[in-house]
Amino acid sequence: MPQRQLSLNVFVFPGGHHEAAWRHPDSDPTRALDIGFYQDLARKAEAAKFDAVFFADGPALADNIRYAARFRLEPLTWLSALGAVTERIGLIGTASTTYYEPYNLARLFASLDHLSHGRAGWNIVTTSAAQAAQNFGLGEHPPHGDRYERAREFVEVVGKLWDSWADDAVLADAASGIYADTTRIHPIDHAGRHFRVRGPLNIPRTPQGRPVYVQAGASDDGRFFAAQYAEAIFTAHQTFASAQVFYADIKDRVAALGRRPEHVKILPGISPFIGSTQREAKALEAEFNALIQPEYSLTQLRNMTGLDLAGHDLDAPFPRHLIDTDTRFGVASRFKLIVDILDREKPTLRQLIQRLAGARGHYVFVGTPEQVADEIEHWFVNGAADGFNVMPPSLTGGLDAFIDHVLPILRRRGLFRTDYVGRTLRDHYGLPRPEVPSPAEVRASA
Repeated sequence: MPQRQLSLNVFVFPGGHHEAAWRHPDSDPTRALDIGFYQDLARKAEAAKFDAVFFADGPALADNIRYAARFRLEPLTWLSALGAVTERIGLIGTASTTYYEPYNLARLFASLDHLSHGRAGWNIVTTSAAQAAQNFGLGEHPPHGDRYERAREFVEVVGKLWDSWADDAVLADAASGIYADTTRIHPIDHAGRHFRVRGPLNIPRTPQGRPVYVQAGASDDGRFFAAQYAEAIFTAHQTFASAQVFYADIKDRVAALGRRPEHVKILPGISPFIGSTQREAKALEAEFNALIQPEYSLTQLRNMTGLDLAGHDLDAPFPRHLIDTDTRFGVASRFKLIVDILDREKPTLRQLIQRLAGARGHYVFVGTPEQVADEIEHWFVNGAADGFNVMPPSLTGGLDAFIDHVLPILRRRGLFRTDYVGRTLRDHYGLPRPEVPSPAEVRASA
């Protein structure tokens, strides 16, 4: 049996994942809106044989744009431009079940999957940013539980739409003049609590059958949702132990639902500061942390915990007693991650915001290429990860360092591919192509 292989994505954030990366000499903020910059990154990632590039999104302007390059390019437009200059690398974009409609979203991702010849992935989110509601005419942001209830029905509708054409519906028979067998195309006639959608989709079934389902929630609702639908899970962990617990929990939940655990890839985020020595790597991280704007960092912390610490002494112990776990923030995975850091490490406020500045709560690892490879291998072979979302602290230097110095070590150890063996994102992840259900099965599930 072939040796199990890592799945590795490049998670692209304008400038890089450290919140002050745009200020570092390694970054060029003037290219943050230049598609040529991102196309160059995608070609570089494809040459290195990464599984996918991933682009996050949110339907509201981030607080405190004054201090950080945290605007949002629309992901489907962005990924289409990347798909035009690449051939193999997967293209994963974020779209919210809270602020899209199923029919429009199904069309967007089906179009991307066709135009890229089967490389699309949908990162399914429910949107936690409360300020988004007013951008869509809503008086208030839906509660956490309501968002996940809508998300479950949303995903069911999108799946039905993607399956509303059989694989053999398109005949394109010029001799007979018949383009499509209409008996192989059917409405979905969905009527639920949140959506009424007749269908069918106005695009044939895609090369992958369905784009890959990706999910990023780690709350109780998020884990249940992921076990039902996700084929890849992006997650944040600060320790090997917590990642291992999450990994086992998800795999158990998946198996209990009758799904195959190996068909759900768990991919924690890792943001590595890489130096030729440990001292050099720590000095690089310190360079970035010296550029932090505390006003921005404290806003980020408030958004994740509900706690406003403006004016608090940065070098005093963090006021743990002010954290209220009974607020609406208490159910969120990132809130729980921060509380875990506070209880485990007892940091000062400055130490905490530096910790979170590196990658918003994802794992920041500082070390030599060998140490980074050791850490990745440790998590991979000991039940904590199936691969990683690589989050370069800066672009392009952080990505270059990983490609040039870490990937060769992983390849020598037989842990990462030397070339692609398939053409689709499902091929890269080792996922099966979903079979289209019969019209009778679709109507029965409506």
